[in-house]
Amino acid sequence: MGKRDELIEKYAADLKEKCGMDPDMDLLTKVVIGCGPAIYNDDSSTVAASQPGELETVKNNFLIKKLGLSDGPELDAGMNSVIETYGQSERNKYRAVVYYMLTKHFGKESVYA
Repeated sequence: MGKRDELIEKYAADLKEKCGMDPDMDLLTKVVIGCGPAIYNDDSSTVAASQPGELETVKNNFLIKKLGLSDGPELDAGMNSVIETYGQSERNKYRAVVYYMLTKHFGKESVYA
């Protein structure tokens, strides 16, 4: 099993255990691939949800550019919902897991089709 496959398994476990979701493994794999080399770097593989600048980056680079959503209060509400589901106290919020949940939350699975 390669490093990426190991990470996908870890992310799937997070979705099941911490978020109470049964992950769509095909979509999760595509989201992980879409994250590129960021998943292999300790700093960029996680989302620092307590830092407003980090959430702005997620909003601009992922929600607006990647998913094609329009900026508005619903984006912030969606991000807050996902962070809440993952758990505010959870220190390691994996980027791929957050992106997966945001993709599901906004019904944008077609972006990865």
